[in-house]
Amino acid sequence: MALARRFSSSLPQVLGLAKRSSQSLRFPDDSVDCSSCSSLTHGIHVFQCPDAVGIVAKLSECIATRGGNILAADVFVPENKHVFYSRSDFVFDPIKWPRNQMDEDFLKLSTSFNAMRSVVRVPALDPKYKIAVLASKQDHCLVDLLHGWQDGKLPVDITCVISNHDRAPNTHVIRFLERHGIPYHYLSTTKENKREGEILELVQNTDFLVLARYMQILSGNFLRSYGKDIINIHHGLLPSFKGSNPSKQAFDAGVKLIGATSHFVTEALDAGPIIEQMVERVSHRENLQGFVQKSEDLEKQCLSRAIKFYCSCHPKTGRQYQQQACHPECFREQKSKAIVAKLMQIAKDNVMLEGAKKCHGLPCLPIICVKGLHACPFAPGHPATKSLPNSTCNLDDECSSLCPSDLSTRC
Repeated sequence: MALARRFSSSLPQVLGLAKRSSQSLRFPDDSVDCSSCSSLTHGIHVFQCPDAVGIVAKLSECIATRGGNILAADVFVPENKHVFYSRSDFVFDPIKWPRNQMDEDFLKLSTSFNAMRSVVRVPALDPKYKIAVLASKQDHCLVDLLHGWQDGKLPVDITCVISNHDRAPNTHVIRFLERHGIPYHYLSTTKENKREGEILELVQNTDFLVLARYMQILSGNFLRSYGKDIINIHHGLLPSFKGSNPSKQAFDAGVKLIGATSHFVTEALDAGPIIEQMVERVSHRENLQGFVQKSEDLEKQCLSRAIKFYCSCHPKTGRQYQQQACHPECFREQKSKAIVAKLMQIAKDNVMLEGAKKCHGLPCLPIICVKGLHACPFAPGHPATKSLPNSTCNLDDECSSLCPSDLSTRC
């Protein structure tokens, strides 16, 4: 069950509970006196260990005894898993608690609880993550990342950009890279030669890779040789609308929900653990250009958020967290579950769902759209998609926000 707790490390150490509520708790008097915050530094600690009584108390004690103060903590124990996950945001005085001492203190804590993972991150003191960006012809995600890096919105250092598309010297991307001293490597690829050996040489000193609409499939050999995380982004029109112009296909089909998914790259194509997903509604009033623009904007925002999550040691991310989500936000709220259940029942009343698969491990959310089709926002035209007979919408007010505005004229 999930628990999001916000508390001060000065609270009595009675929070190390074996059984945790799923409620979100807020304490009215847990704010920090910011009159003394000018010399304080922000730290992050991510922890994973076998569940036991007293973990939260010891985490709080570890920080409090060094004069630190916990600002927020997310704690999660999956049902029937007996594994404890936490992420703590805290402030501390680096003079009273030197960085090396901090590592030693958390190491002792992790040893005492046989931790599988204990990560400490101090953004102001630790080096930024070094990344390489791989891109193809489409520029929107690449340009957004470059400008985000320039504006200081992304806590990374871009070591190079690698592409299988040759950009002219006078293009915006090349001029930007030259102005900021970021190397651009053009590696022409073929079906037989993806130039993966050369890519590995160029990225060997990076902390992780970002695929900004890189339209080449990385082999299992490459993934094993690189051995670090790779973050990918793709639109929500797969697997139904394939080919050179999936947006036009989706537009012509009357898709009403478009989305984007950012996930880790694995050997299974577009099936790695999800970091972030975003979705937006479109209507019959959109033209193709507006449809494409919305889709690209979602991809940019989703990828940027995924990178920020990763760099802030967000529990949604990280190699140890890929097999099971560990953050309360990873799970639908009860109201959302009720809406999904209601929509699924409507789908079962009208269409056959035998053999339906899950999209990225999430249940397909059937949304009634143009011409009476059901579609998942992350995979319109999913194998579960069937024609829906003409009928009126029987969603109640609770579900109206998920129902297309022109449903009554379509169904």
